[in-house]
Amino acid sequence: MLRGFRWPFIVLVMAILLFSASLVTRLSQSPATPLPTNAPPPTPLPTLPTPQQAAVIQPATPAAVSTFREAEVGQVQRLNPLFASLNPVDQDITSLIFEGLTRTDEYGEIIPALAKTWVISSDGLEYVVQLREDVLWQDGIPFTAADVIYTVSLLRSPDFPGDEKLAAFWRTVETQQLGDYLIRFRLTQPLGSFLDALRIGMLPEHALYGTTAAQLADHPFNLSPIGTGPYQLEALRSTDGQTIDIVDLRVAPVFRQRPEGQDGYAIDRVRFQLYDTFEAALSAFQSGEADGLAAPTRHERPPLLATPNANVQTALAPTLGIVIFNWAEHAYFREQRVRQALMTGLDRAPILERLLPNLVVKADSPLLPGSWAYTPDLPWPLPNVDTARELLATANIQPGDNEAEATEEPNGGLLNFTILTPDDPALISVAQEIAAQWSQLSINVSVESANADEYQRRLDEGEFDVALVEFSLGDSADPDIYTFWDEGQYPDGKNYGGVSDRRISEALERARRDPDGTNRIIYYHSFQRNFIERAVAIPLYYPLFTYATSQRMSGVQLGVIGLPSDRFYTLKDWTIAES
Repeated sequence: MLRGFRWPFIVLVMAILLFSASLVTRLSQSPATPLPTNAPPPTPLPTLPTPQQAAVIQPATPAAVSTFREAEVGQVQRLNPLFASLNPVDQDITSLIFEGLTRTDEYGEIIPALAKTWVISSDGLEYVVQLREDVLWQDGIPFTAADVIYTVSLLRSPDFPGDEKLAAFWRTVETQQLGDYLIRFRLTQPLGSFLDALRIGMLPEHALYGTTAAQLADHPFNLSPIGTGPYQLEALRSTDGQTIDIVDLRVAPVFRQRPEGQDGYAIDRVRFQLYDTFEAALSAFQSGEADGLAAPTRHERPPLLATPNANVQTALAPTLGIVIFNWAEHAYFREQRVRQALMTGLDRAPILERLLPNLVVKADSPLLPGSWAYTPDLPWPLPNVDTARELLATANIQPGDNEAEATEEPNGGLLNFTILTPDDPALISVAQEIAAQWSQLSINVSVESANADEYQRRLDEGEFDVALVEFSLGDSADPDIYTFWDEGQYPDGKNYGGVSDRRISEALERARRDPDGTNRIIYYHSFQRNFIERAVAIPLYYPLFTYATSQRMSGVQLGVIGLPSDRFYTLKDWTIAES
């Protein structure tokens, strides 16, 4: 009976087998479903409380890999851009791993980085930023607006464990995600330097999913960072298994895919070799164990310059040495002719050439040369003792304006004051030379030094007549020096002498509020001219930032230095001549 169904039954069995084989083949070829961008990691990483506990020993670097070896002084703490300002070593390394929405060019001007474009509202309060859509994190996940929102939420959190000033600023900024690649920032008041604030490195939300600001300081991410920058972490190395003494970075493959990563970056690996002292780092550089070493301060510059066969690059450090007057405590310093007399009666060049040779450059402006806001044609008076005496003779100095006894002098009495200086032999000598020159104007001038803590206390409390100060011009190339000279920054800001000049304050306030770069240039040029014409203070010098590399390096150039890490700005053009 079944014989009649034999062939149909065989055909049915064969069809079932063929369908099953086809189904298995299709399933094996189906791509895996990707995890959502904001999904938490499958398994949490173990907590590593300290960098020392995270130090690992890795195999030696293959000889065939092009490696640049940078000598650094200090220790790794957290390779996280939100904490980088607390530690120079972290700042240098994270500058290559992470990117902000903006960055600066070689002139200190703001240009896009992770941002593509931006639009600023007419009142200067809103910034709508369009993000790039071709950027991947170093683990291959796309960078989106969610990462920006997450990063800013950490910064503005009441529990943020980093720089309080940084957190306080971001708590004044409202952020809103308008799309996957569109962000709106709203400020409480106009701030022309806001785009500079967007240079802070962004963090990947997916890698830190669920991490609060309070937990961030101890998160393992700080020693296994994931950024969008040109280099990614390859290894943390230790010779004793306890302390990290080598950090290896390697060119990130995802960065190579971006237009700016397809050319250059001939140096495949950057190795940061860590030392406890500058002397140890210098010894490594001099012996050929390192290819690069920076001397950020004038104390470190001479021994580095003495290194034979080194290629030395020099730029201006973001610092201004300046003589300030205490307007608040001494009425005669509020008299413009007195300040002009002191400026005209001082010949700065021979003092600097004799006492700080090859360590500083004479300053003719309160802003850094090379900055987009700097103007070189300022109305400096030629040093002239006779002219200075005439200015003093016609100055409006009232009886009781100074502490000296009345004399036969035309102004009714000798000026009598003290120059306060840090307890630094070179700066003490500079102050003594200034006092000697001013003594030719029939002025009694003495010099007093104080250790760092006492010196700063006296500045903060206004306990000085005249002071020799080194102002740090900030952690960026933006020329916003409002805090030093605006009349509203006394006594709680850094306007230590209580400068009160409406022309100066107005130019700074307008430059600070206006987001238009062209307008800011006009305001800053006006500020600089008025600063010198009215002798608000006497700029003396800019210290030199020195960077030395071995002879096998080429293509190394320095632009405007806002931070020491800016020395790596042209790293994509550096090459190594392998021996």
